[in-house]
Amino acid sequence: MSMHDDIQEILVSEAELKEKVTQLGEQISRDYAGKNLLLVSILKGSVVFMADLMRAITIPASIDFMVVSSYGAGTNTSGLVKIVKDLDQNLAGKDVLIVEDILDTGVTLSKLKPMLELRNPNSIRICTILDKPSRRKADITADYQGFAVPDEFVVGYGLDYDEKYRNLPFVGVLKPQVYQK
Repeated sequence: MSMHDDIQEILVSEAELKEKVTQLGEQISRDYAGKNLLLVSILKGSVVFMADLMRAITIPASIDFMVVSSYGAGTNTSGLVKIVKDLDQNLAGKDVLIVEDILDTGVTLSKLKPMLELRNPNSIRICTILDKPSRRKADITADYQGFAVPDEFVVGYGLDYDEKYRNLPFVGVLKPQVYQK
């Protein structure tokens, strides 16, 4: 059985993703020309987008990675954010662009951004390939965004269900019977 059999519909095709990433790369390259750009990927979900985006950026940029978790009882986030793997680089004097796969409730980023601001970067902005505004619980928006998606269970292009489907080259809606077992 193929992973594709678990997909109800394709929301964003591989071609659409490529085109949007190219546009975002061009925009970021213009906006950050002459600045000290540091791309920060929030793992694991943003790894595919990060790899494509950094190749679409035509100005010098450094990269770093962090792992954060929102923890609480069960599936509901408590709003507490724990840094599981911190950045290797000092943020002082850097123009930080947080690269995310999806901006959903926004709770994690709304807690993470002030924590990073304490490290004295020149600026902090957010770039997400997917935005799910219907689920927002925190007052946060992306400075750069790819596609707005409906409140469906989306996988592919880095997004997973139970650590699977990240390697699909498109963004698709997972069939409910897959996660309602």
